[in-house]
Amino acid sequence: MKTRFISLFAAVALVAALVSYAVAHDMEDMDSGSDSGGTGAMGQMGAHMKMSDHMTMTETRPMTPADTQRGEQIVATMRAKLVKYEDYKVAMADGYLPYMESVPQDVYHFANREATASEYMGDFDLARPGSLLYEKKTFGGYKLVGAMYDAPAGDTPEQLDALIPLSLSHWHAHTNICLPKGVTEEDVMNGNVAARMRPDISSAARAPEEFGRGTGAGDSVRMRVGYLADPRFGFTGTISNQPDCEAADGNFHKQIFGWMIHVYPFASDDLKVAFSLEAP
Repeated sequence: MKTRFISLFAAVALVAALVSYAVAHDMEDMDSGSDSGGTGAMGQMGAHMKMSDHMTMTETRPMTPADTQRGEQIVATMRAKLVKYEDYKVAMADGYLPYMESVPQDVYHFANREATASEYMGDFDLARPGSLLYEKKTFGGYKLVGAMYDAPAGDTPEQLDALIPLSLSHWHAHTNICLPKGVTEEDVMNGNVAARMRPDISSAARAPEEFGRGTGAGDSVRMRVGYLADPRFGFTGTISNQPDCEAADGNFHKQIFGWMIHVYPFASDDLKVAFSLEAP
């Protein structure tokens, strides 16, 4: 039972975040009337990351010669071990499956359940990241650009620094998350975000005003993503503190899931590019 729970925990860590960004993307399209893919919040997933109420990042440490050497070794190891995944079909055969493939993104996460679960248990292996990062090619297929690694939520800065130096980049965590009444952290971990979780928003006739503008596209979003269609809740929700969450009859979580970091070893020999917070 414990192994199954950890596996679900790890596998849905990324899913929940992606679903939340997908909602933001859909809602932005509703507002703008545009169906262009990469301009919404989902289009920015993995491309640009910054500190916010819902994203906590480790502090930058001064660069040392030892960190530079470690960074070069990390890039070299990743290139040698991950080059086989330039063929995304090989990655899929090894258990790396795309999330939200139908939603336009700058960077697509191909996540491996077992590898991610191992990382959340403290087993860090540069050759087996929890997720591979791809860009979609214009004429079909995917281009490998990097990988995402995970670490336990309880890891200290010193422990994270031992994995990938804090002078090279920032580890990030999803924090200050408000979930609506009736939706637990376990529901999120298991991906139970469908409209059946919130029957009060499963139709336009019963949907609160702030969830959308009438029928049509808004209905589709509500049916597809359930409680996350309410912009107050989730990983990009407007609520980011416990008092406001309790006032909305929600349940507050200081942090959900563990630490994460993106690395782009194929982008450049320049460590500032390889360990950038922006996708190449």
